Amino acid sequence: DSDDSDDVSPEAQFNYQAAVEAGVLKILSKMGISTVDSYRGAQIFEVIGLGHEVVDICFTGSTSMVGGIGWDALGEDALRLHAAAWPDEDDDPTLDSPGWVRDRKGGEYHANSKEMVDAMHEVTGAAQPAPARSARGGKRNAELTATDEPIDAEVADAEDAAQADARSAAVEADMAATPEQLADMAEAHLLQRAINSVSREVYDAFSRTVDERPITELHDLLELAPAGDPIPLEEVEPATEIAKRFSTGAMSHGALSKEAHENLAQAMNLIGGKANCGEGGEDPYRYRTRGLGRDDKNSRIKQVASGRFGVTPEYLAFADEIQIKVAQGSKPGEGGQLPGHKVSAEIARLRYTQEGVGLISPPPHHDIYSIEDLAQLIFDLKQVNAAQVSVKLVSEDGVGTIAAGVVKALADVVHLSGANGGTGASPLSSIKHAGMPWELGLADCQQSLVENGLRSRTKLRVDGGFKNGRQVITAALLGADEYSFGTAAMIAEGCIMLRACHRDTCKPGVATQRPHLRANFVGTPEGVATYFMFIAEEVRGYLAELGLRSIDEAIGRVDLLRQRPTGDARTDSVDLSPLLRDAAEGSSDAPRRFVERVELQDPRSSLGDQLLADGFRPIWDGDDIDLAYEIRNRDRSIGAAIAGAIALEFGSVPPRGKARVALTGSAGQSFGVFLGSGVELELVGEANDYVGKGMAGGRIVVRPPADDASLANGTHVAHTPSLVGNTCLYGATGGELYVAGAAGERFAVRNSGAVAVIEGVGDHGCEYMTGGTVVVLGRMGFNFGAGMTGGQAFVWDPQLERLIRRLNPDLVEAIRPDVLALDDAKLLIERHAELTGSARAAELLEDWDRTEDQIWHVVPRDRTSRIASGIAGRVANV
Repeated sequence: DSDDSDDVSPEAQFNYQAAVEAGVLKILSKMGISTVDSYRGAQIFEVIGLGHEVVDICFTGSTSMVGGIGWDALGEDALRLHAAAWPDEDDDPTLDSPGWVRDRKGGEYHANSKEMVDAMHEVTGAAQPAPARSARGGKRNAELTATDEPIDAEVADAEDAAQADARSAAVEADMAATPEQLADMAEAHLLQRAINSVSREVYDAFSRTVDERPITELHDLLELAPAGDPIPLEEVEPATEIAKRFSTGAMSHGALSKEAHENLAQAMNLIGGKANCGEGGEDPYRYRTRGLGRDDKNSRIKQVASGRFGVTPEYLAFADEIQIKVAQGSKPGEGGQLPGHKVSAEIARLRYTQEGVGLISPPPHHDIYSIEDLAQLIFDLKQVNAAQVSVKLVSEDGVGTIAAGVVKALADVVHLSGANGGTGASPLSSIKHAGMPWELGLADCQQSLVENGLRSRTKLRVDGGFKNGRQVITAALLGADEYSFGTAAMIAEGCIMLRACHRDTCKPGVATQRPHLRANFVGTPEGVATYFMFIAEEVRGYLAELGLRSIDEAIGRVDLLRQRPTGDARTDSVDLSPLLRDAAEGSSDAPRRFVERVELQDPRSSLGDQLLADGFRPIWDGDDIDLAYEIRNRDRSIGAAIAGAIALEFGSVPPRGKARVALTGSAGQSFGVFLGSGVELELVGEANDYVGKGMAGGRIVVRPPADDASLANGTHVAHTPSLVGNTCLYGATGGELYVAGAAGERFAVRNSGAVAVIEGVGDHGCEYMTGGTVVVLGRMGFNFGAGMTGGQAFVWDPQLERLIRRLNPDLVEAIRPDVLALDDAKLLIERHAELTGSARAAELLEDWDRTEDQIWHVVPRDRTSRIASGIAGRVANV
């Protein structure tokens, strides 16, 4: 009532309004929607658990693949919840239930106990309990039943100890753990006891706890249905072969501690699997351990996420597989996110950024606008390293169509990511209530690839909270060739599910950068390897009981799965038949699994390979060589092949020799992509998008022909030639770029160390920049410097008002450059004039007294204070 408003302070009202606005803006930005009008009616969600009779009326047009409860069940819920909240006065709940207390003003009753909260959960149908099973066993299969063996004393003791460990850990961490959280923690302790004792019996107990949890995921409703008799276990392929299909999730060094990150790589290399380093880069010393057995700390999968964190030619050269993260299932719409308190000096060095500054990946559309752009990036990566390329997609409606496009873009692996995950870094608001089950996306991808005749040439990999062999065999039957583990891999090396990853307070030292906590880390490669071998052996058991001799025989066999009835009407209202449709049924020529790659998947740039053949040996021998070529639009990714070869041999150290390459004509996409030291490219003509993308060294010079229309008697006229396209210098970590003309949009996004002089840029210049120097001698577009946390830019613009209007002031500001800064700018402009013959640079240098009054220094706000302090110090010392 109106009297209640007196109790709400203006500050509380303001805080509430701010929280609501922040939440709305969070979702708008997450989904890439700029205005509320565009958000309204966009239907950017999918429905799970509601029947079509409800969806058709309330969410018309929204996707609901598996159906669910209808109006009757919803009506029952509404009545029961209302009765619980407002009981009859004659039935005062305070007389019977300590869970109900009267409001302090004598109004309605409300729940005030765990028991009442649990009751609410039961009413709403969340986490329906599984049907009654044996307390110690019972696989969710129709014909594969657990044997009634007596419970081993070791197993019973391990289970009891795990429960006690979980309670103790919660108390010690001052954690108000829910029963579900305590169960997860006990599960983690039980797995660690299985690993420490190398006990298959204790591991089986852990696996049973996973299988016997309340029904929470779609695969919990699936059971195995063998089509024939079981076979002897010895006829099934060995566990060592199955383990080669396993990989760790893309957890970065930054999300995880150094020790935990390296431990996972060592473990996967021991079993022949693959560790995914995530988007945080990797310390270069680890590359040189490749092939050293137990001491091999090189991650076989190296991720190229949107932010290009730590991506260098050397990083790419040491990959067996390069993964492009278009999105991730646990945080759909967002990319990686590392809070500032986890960005230590070590992490900042590896990611080419600033210590203590939060890192958010720019969205994929900053460099991938279409399937053609994705195809270009795949082409780029296959030039710098002939490794296989995977693309990470998320489970969603229609992902199968996207997967087909990805395979046509020549990806070798489609990685399908489910909703579970988000370990190590992200705030809970980013990973809760987001994403779709992996089962839906995997089935969609499998069916689409089979129907389009693409399945035999690509591998399907899936992740989504996998913990045991049953989940692996279910994924295989639904169509997956390979299987990725995130949280479970962390548990195997010491994580006890304290859920403090994003706070940097992980006590076991798994997901923290704090030295005193990292000292607690006790994980070993052998321990993690033991866990994965347990899973592989468990998978062998399922294969034997299904009558199959290998994983290959199981992939795509949806006929060996069926939905199991639970006896609960709400649960049984879910219809999983769309997942169990066999797209290859009736066609013996339609493979259900990966068979072999085709020649088309190894594209090459003939000019790039020619440059490698002509230039690498002289560079290796320590000679300087001059080369010259004509270049055309079809010549893409020039410089990548030789850069990868140099990086593999010399790393980040400049080689002894140098190749100076003169090119004439119109360059195709990605001119100078991933260029490194030892190569200088000079182009007389023009280039398309992605010039200098990911470059780490070397030099690129682009200038117009002498007869260009923008030049008149050597004097610059009003028209500035557009010589390079969009997204140039994206994610660069070093090198130099000089262009005697203008660039398109998103110039130097996430530049982390390169030096560039350009004569005009479009919108979003220097976005997310963390290092390096950019000089703009001409007009710039809007939103300049958005998200820029490091590096510097010099902008020449006679109209200060225009600069101020187009600058994004959130993190940067334009200030007058001091004497030292002006010297730096002048030196770069002189270098630009020398290398490109720029008429504009010559004019500005000729009248330098006037020019220096029109140059502005764009720097991050925190650097402004450091500059001011430095000037004061210099003045004080005069």
